Parts: sequence; C-alpha cells; structure tokens
Amino acid sequence: MSHGPSNRVDRQAEWRSKLTLWSSGALLFLALTGLSIWLLPFSRFNQLSVLAHTVIGLVFLAPICVYSVRHWLVYRRHVLTQTKLLGYVSLCVLLVCTISGLVLTWQAGLGAKISYFWRAVHQWTTVALLALVLPHILIPLLRDARARLTEAGAPIWAAATSFSQGTFVVAALLFASAGLAYYAYQPPQLLEDFAAGYDLWEPTNPLYGKNRPFAPSLARTVDNRPIDTKLLAGSEGCGTSGCHEQIVQEWRPSAHRYAAMDKAFQAIQLTMAKQNGPASTRYCGGCHDPISLFSGTKNIYTDEAQLTALHGYQEGISCLACHSIRETDVKGNAYFVVQAPSRYVGEMEYDQTRRRSWQLVRDFLIRAYPREHVASLSKVMFKKPEYCAACHKQFVDEEINKVGWVQLQNQYDNWRMSRWARDLKQPARAIECRECHMPLIASNDPAAGDPRDYNRSPHDRKHRSHRFLGANQLMPELLKLEGAEEQTRLTHQWLQGRLRIPEIEGKWHPPDVPAVSLQLVAPARARQGERISLKCIITSNKVGHDFPTGPLDIIQSWVEIVVKDDSGNVIYDSGTVDAKGFIKPGSFLFKAEPVDQYGNLIDRHNLWEMVGVRNRRSLFPGFSDTAEFGFFCPDLFPVRRSRLPSQGEFAFKAPESGKLHIAARLRYRKIDQFLLNYIRSVGFFPEFEGQHLSSPITDMHEQRAVIDVSQVIRGQ
Repeated sequence: MSHGPSNRVDRQAEWRSKLTLWSSGALLFLALTGLSIWLLPFSRFNQLSVLAHTVIGLVFLAPICVYSVRHWLVYRRHVLTQTKLLGYVSLCVLLVCTISGLVLTWQAGLGAKISYFWRAVHQWTTVALLALVLPHILIPLLRDARARLTEAGAPIWAAATSFSQGTFVVAALLFASAGLAYYAYQPPQLLEDFAAGYDLWEPTNPLYGKNRPFAPSLARTVDNRPIDTKLLAGSEGCGTSGCHEQIVQEWRPSAHRYAAMDKAFQAIQLTMAKQNGPASTRYCGGCHDPISLFSGTKNIYTDEAQLTALHGYQEGISCLACHSIRETDVKGNAYFVVQAPSRYVGEMEYDQTRRRSWQLVRDFLIRAYPREHVASLSKVMFKKPEYCAACHKQFVDEEINKVGWVQLQNQYDNWRMSRWARDLKQPARAIECRECHMPLIASNDPAAGDPRDYNRSPHDRKHRSHRFLGANQLMPELLKLEGAEEQTRLTHQWLQGRLRIPEIEGKWHPPDVPAVSLQLVAPARARQGERISLKCIITSNKVGHDFPTGPLDIIQSWVEIVVKDDSGNVIYDSGTVDAKGFIKPGSFLFKAEPVDQYGNLIDRHNLWEMVGVRNRRSLFPGFSDTAEFGFFCPDLFPVRRSRLPSQGEFAFKAPESGKLHIAARLRYRKIDQFLLNYIRSVGFFPEFEGQHLSSPITDMHEQRAVIDVSQVIRGQ
C-alpha cells in the first residue's frame, strides 16, 4: 500500500482503488483456501475449495497482474524504505507463486499428475507471501492510524479503514460463492444400513460369536456396516482419467476382474444358494464378489439368482475393493478388514449423463489434490505375502460342512514353507508373491517407481503388472473380455515358464528351465515281446506353491504318453483326451478327490459338503514325482516266406530293425470336463448349445524318445 511521502502519491485514492480492493480480497481468499487445502483434513469442502481456488486464481490473474504493475509504477521512484523493500520481495515471491500455480493447474488439467516440487513451491511461497505482505500492509496502516486525528490524516485513515473492510467483504463474497457450490452439489445417496429383513447367518458354533453380518465369510468392514457399491466400484474411472490407463487395461481380462462373472463361480453359487440359502454364498463373496458382499446383496434369491450386484458382477475384485483393505490375517477365507474409501467429488456419478459432465472435475481434483488418493490407496502392506494370504488360503469347518475343519487350497503356507521363503531376511534371494504374479513392466503410470522395494527406485519408470497371471486359460475368452486373447497367450507362456521376469531370473537356476519340467526315462533298446518300462519324472522348478494349486477338484494336470511304431500306429497310450473332453481312465493325474461325510465324491465343487480328501496328488515347490508306465513290446517285423530247392517253403522274420517313438507331455487345464458339463446343464454357456465345449489345454513341457527294437528270429 502507500508508504512514501504524501505529497508525491494520492494515498487516499490508492486505498480506495477498486483494483486494489478486489486484488487484495482475491489474494486473501486464495491464501486462506490454499492453507485450508494444505492443512485441513480431506473433505468435500476442501475439494470444492480446490476448484474455487483454481477458478478464482485464473479469473483474478489478470487484475492482480495489472494491480502489481500499476503499484510498482506508482512507487518505483519512492525512497527505498523497509516497507518498499518488503514490497519488492513480495512482488518476486508473488511472481513465483503465480507461476507455480499456473504450472500446477496445467498439470492437473492436462497432465497425468502434478509435480510435488511445484506443489511445494506453491505452498511455501504462499506462506512467504503472508509473512511479507502482512507487514507491508500493516506498517502503512499503523502510520495512518497514528495520523488519523490530524486534518490531513483523517481522510486517509477513513480510506484505509474502508480498504481493510472491503478486502474482507470481497474475500467473504468469494467464500460465499464457494459455499453455494458446496450446497448446490448433491452427492449420490449412499446405502447406510442393511435392507429390512437382511438375513444374518446363524452359526452352529458359538465360537464365531455375534455381530458378523457378512458371515460365514471372515471379511468385515471396520464398523460392521454395509458399504454402498458406489464406494467400491468404478474401476474403469481409474483408466479414463489419463492416470492409470495401463493398469486398468491389464486388470480388465485378469482373474481378479472376472472373479464374480466367472461362469463356474456363478453356477456353484447358484447351487449353494438353492441348497443352503442365499446367506451361505457370503462364504464365497469375500474373495470372489466383495462389492456384492459388503453392499448386502447376497441376501436375495430368485430363479435368476440375483446374488451379485451389477457392479460386483462387472468388476469382481475392483481396484478399490483391493486397495481399501486395511488389515489382513493369514487365517484365510477372506479374513480382511475393509474401510470405505474416501471418494472425490464426481467419482460416484454412475448416471451416464452426469458422469460425463463430472468426469473432468473428478480427474482434476484427484490430480490437483492427490493427498487422500495416495494416502488411502497406497499401502506398504500390499507388498507382503500375508496380504495375499487373506484370500489365497481357504478352509471349511463346522460352520459350513456341519462336521469339522478341513483345509482346502493354501498357496500361502505352501510358499511360506518352501525354499522361496527361506531367505526372507535376504530379499535378493527370496521370491515373494508380487515378484512372480505382478512382475515389473515398463510404465508411464503416475504410480511408477517405488523406493520401498528392495530392488527398485522412485524413478525406475516401472509398475507391477495387474494382470495377476495365473493359470486360467478358459474364462477370459469365454467371457469375451477386452484383452482376453493377449491374457490367454501370456497365461500359456506363464504355465510353460517361458515368460521372462528379469528381476528374479537370477534366482532360478538355470533361468530358462520350464516352470514344471518333464523328464522322460526310456530304455535305448528293447526286444519284441518283453515288457518295456517308462518313467516320467515331473519336477516343480519355478512354482512358488504346490503344483497344481487352487481347487484341485476342478483343476487337472496329467501326463500323456503316446507310443507309436514307424508306421504311425499307436502301440500304447495313457493320458489321452477323447472327443468328449474326458481323460482316459487310469492316467497319471495331479488332482484331488474331495468327499462328503458319506464318502461320496464332491464333483460339482460343492465344498460346503466336504469333510475330507482322497487321492490327493500335487507337487511341493522344488520337489519331484514319478509317473511309471509299462507295456509289452509288440512284434514289429513282418513275416516273409521263401522257398529253397532243398528244403521247401519256410517262413522267417526279415532281419530288419524297428523303432518305437515315444511322446510324453505334461498337460494342464483349468476345469475338468465333468464340472464344465454340469455348469452347462444348469443353464450357463447357452451360446454353445449343440457345440462341444472343453477347457483349453496347455502343454507345459514335453519330451520324446526312440527305442530300437530288435527281433527274435526262430527258424522253421
């Protein structure tokens, strides 16, 4: 404000200048909203403050610039005082603050993320401005206050008082406009409690206690209240903001994404609901369908099996369902705690018309005000195998089967007891879940880089793949998911061990070994009529848990042996698949046969009836198993007839060599044919009516051998 001799500047006019008044009011508003955004907790008010701060800053940019230049021109020839010096420094700081604000606005509006450097510059220049401008204004005000009783000073003091009041009025008007926006925006209505008649699971075992609205799943929310589907859904929004596009593209065909729409899951859930009531399907919901579970949807059963919410079906394990987990336990069965995430203005708009209009606002806010987004959704715990254990470990107990506790799939403990976890204190030697199933890939994602991982840096320009590659080569293409063909191709490579993971290649010896290898042991020679013994040694080389893993009543891996003669005739076979998709009986098979309390086979994945397992066969990491085969060497030599004058006609076998050609393959498929046929029988896959449908088979490794067969000659 005015700080020089009164005979050179009309101080009264300067205090009453409307440009001065509106500029100072806007600067006060910008300073206060800036401090609010920085220091106050995340809230809808603060989000709208970000918008107001940005809009007002842009609207008043020109007036503030004009005022600053005009103010300098008015006082540039004044004697240099401490007040004038403060003004010059303030002007420089304001310039830097303005530039940083424009950079941040540009980055938030058109980029993928803001620069934390520029954010820090903007924040601290705001603090510096307040520290400089306040004395720059207060010193002249105090001087004018002392002179208010003089004839010359009275009108100047009146103008200064009017300026002070006007500044606060302008700031108040700008805050009022922001307040109107706050009350004008009506966020979508959210579910606050369970629907009337919500069926609470009644466990027979008192150890489970009360207050478990999501039982028999062990999953729960922090307050045991439901979470609206809108709070956990919206994964596609992460990929339309220009931020996590690559990650969402990877997630779309992944097993996490189709966990709820998986036709096998849907068919089994339908059967479970029919037998035990809809509440029983919550047992599956924690891992397969968390959006539906936490929104209370798994309480309805009609002929259409309305057990899965629309968003739950479409997203399965959504981005937020996974990233909202706050605690996990290695007990398994979805033993985790979810907290409803804070959502940004415009994030929960699912009406298409409103969604399009709010999308730019949502994207701008997340980038301009990322603190809550980063703090609530990025956790160190995501790196831990214990995080995966919450779902990748399963059991049934008396609450489910009415008999007792039975361990089901258990990838976590398999891994924990394996050689891969032996050196956890030396991470350069150990291999953890994320390193295999979420390998590092080149990335332009804003979340690329990680200083908290032992072999990474903040600027490595990589992120962990969200394909979660595993072993399901069937569902992505059957469900016609975007990117399914690539996902299936990579899954085949993954099963074969051909997919390169540079960060852990050095931990495998040799690095190019198959994931599970097959070694065919066959004699070099045999004689016709004798028994030939073959061996196939199967070794788990790269698998971090049992192979195969998962529900072994569904999954099949087996050894196929085909022996042919030189003419291509099949001499012996085992493990071949017939035209209907069934494996030849008696084949060497990695599988489990669960049974119910009456000894009946569990063959529809009806695990709620399971009390035990018979004939379980799988490979522990680093271990081998041997498949043995035997057959009698056939007669490979044709009978020829000759006639000698002295001896007459006689028959003999020509002294020719023969060969047996052996092909051995280790094969894998996700769903056995019986279960797939059952799924079709209850109304799924109608598009394949009249057509054969089998799960695709991956040949994980194969070997060949040749046996030279010598004949046995008997003369006549």
